[in-house]
Amino acid sequence: MAKDVPEDITPATRLVTAGRRADWTGTPAEPGAVVNPPVWRASTHLYPDSKALHAGKPNADGHFYYGRRGSPTQWALADALTALEPGAAGTVLYPSGVAALAGALLAVLRPGDVLLMTDNAYEPTRNMGRGLLGDFGIETRWFDPLDPASFEAAIDERCKAVLLESPGSLTLEVCDVPALAAIAHAKGLAVVLDNTWAGPLGFPALERGADISVMSLTKHVGGHSDLMLGSAAAGEKYYAKLRRTAQALGQVVSPDDSSLALRGLRTMGLRLNQETSSALELSKWLDSRAEVAKVLCPMLPGSPGHAIWSRDFSGGCGLFSFVFKGKDGAARDAFIDALSLFGIGYSWGGFESLVTPIDPASLRTATQWPLHGMDGADRFGVRLSIGLEGLDDLRADLERGLAAWAAA
Repeated sequence: MAKDVPEDITPATRLVTAGRRADWTGTPAEPGAVVNPPVWRASTHLYPDSKALHAGKPNADGHFYYGRRGSPTQWALADALTALEPGAAGTVLYPSGVAALAGALLAVLRPGDVLLMTDNAYEPTRNMGRGLLGDFGIETRWFDPLDPASFEAAIDERCKAVLLESPGSLTLEVCDVPALAAIAHAKGLAVVLDNTWAGPLGFPALERGADISVMSLTKHVGGHSDLMLGSAAAGEKYYAKLRRTAQALGQVVSPDDSSLALRGLRTMGLRLNQETSSALELSKWLDSRAEVAKVLCPMLPGSPGHAIWSRDFSGGCGLFSFVFKGKDGAARDAFIDALSLFGIGYSWGGFESLVTPIDPASLRTATQWPLHGMDGADRFGVRLSIGLEGLDDLRADLERGLAAWAAA
């Protein structure tokens, strides 16, 4: 940045200014000053002499040492993300959101420990609990995220961490993060939260009780469906553990992807506002349709989780789900195939709208999905990621899909 930026700025301004230190961009008084930190590709960082090598701080943030420890491009992204997360001492970058979740859990768990995992967790996170963590001698137990009392009862002396995801990325349940975090902290558990849905602009995770806030930067931060990245932010105690574990595992991210993420970050607030507004309007419209049994969108009044969302969140995103009234999988496929503006594919948070089928009943361990058995709702739902297309165009496209569903 050319000038010092006041501390008391809004999140919208912080999105523009964060991660742009003069050390990385230069100042207008210097030849070659730039707006964006350059893409700094290097595996080897050279010292001018032995004295400089011996005097260096080889394991300090923002210090040239070796490419695996980063360069100004990665440091700028981490710095910007830290500035957006109230209470964060630092942010560690990972090559994907799943890698960030694995890095966070391995930082706080040891062989013999027990992880309590929310039963609405993202499927790759569930698979991690059943596979990778088990291979390291860590037991995973699932719990109902909507029942704090049963969560507290499940804690014993071996439990060392809890993994929350709110809202769940398929079924959109919103758990009471502050209440669950208070219970966890009273029992000495670390609280890891997958905060990808709202991010720090909509849900300041560390202020609400999380110890580590994980995001898939592939989604909203990237915003253009062309990169894979993840992050984990934490206060001083847990940031040190995150950083140490990531370095021990050799985690490093591409400076090119970091640059794309920085570019996406600058417009993330505007994109989120547009996608959230369109998603709310479409969720209201779908809620009124005879073909729809239930809309799962915490921003929608009357939808499950809306009361907690209204209390704890200041924003949302374009991701929500709904379930059909009756019929079968073939009818759902007809709905999906009739859409022209919704791409059929995984992920979300990009500028383009997406649709995927969801079958959440099979992804439960401790609980039954609340809509299980309701007009086939346990089997025949879809998830929509609303992008930046025109609202009327998206509604018309969904109308065509519903007509195909009805005719199937």
